[in-house]
Amino acid sequence: MGQSSAERLGERLRPDGGVVLLTVECQQGVVGPDSALPELAAAARRSGALRNVARLVAAAHRADVQVLHAVAERRPDGRGANTNARLFRAAGRLPVQQHSGSTAVRIAAPIEVADEDLVVRRLHGLSPLAGTDVDALLRNLGCRTLIVTGVSANVAVPNAVFDAVNLGYTVVVPGDAIAGVPADYTPAMIRHTLALVATITTTDEVLDCWKAPRGPGRTGGAVSRG
Repeated sequence: MGQSSAERLGERLRPDGGVVLLTVECQQGVVGPDSALPELAAAARRSGALRNVARLVAAAHRADVQVLHAVAERRPDGRGANTNARLFRAAGRLPVQQHSGSTAVRIAAPIEVADEDLVVRRLHGLSPLAGTDVDALLRNLGCRTLIVTGVSANVAVPNAVFDAVNLGYTVVVPGDAIAGVPADYTPAMIRHTLALVATITTTDEVLDCWKAPRGPGRTGGAVSRG
């Protein structure tokens, strides 16, 4: 008899099986109270997506699963930033800028960043993976399965999923840990696009896979949102 879907998911998400948790643009200037994109921030909070990302990060820390935070930044002078799409030009005019070193690019509450977490910052493009250090870091970590969470379901999350699949990773998306605008766009994106290339699951199902006792390995605890 073949494995059930829960058993297959459990195999993919074994803490010692090459799984990494990625959070996408879960930064104060995007999903925090003073977001440059208040509609998106509201969707992330009202839907429970941001809370679920925090739950997944906390569980990953307990289970010795590597966490990687992908942050979008911009130099104050805009040097190196894209200008070849309306989205980039609009972002440059927003009242809150994602300037390097500012509060806006710190990971937003209630997500806790631990010493062992990796934070990758990009100054260009739409994808957390393309043209960044993420792929090299994942390969050095022995990653085979990448869990993608965060915002937005409109742009950065599907970019991360597609790029990861193209690079050969198995992708898992907890559908209740991503958000976009309008609110009803996210389930449509999941159903009609992401489900074609990734395993769609829930936060609780991922947490169930990580309930095993913590083994030997990293011992650092959550310390800050930096």
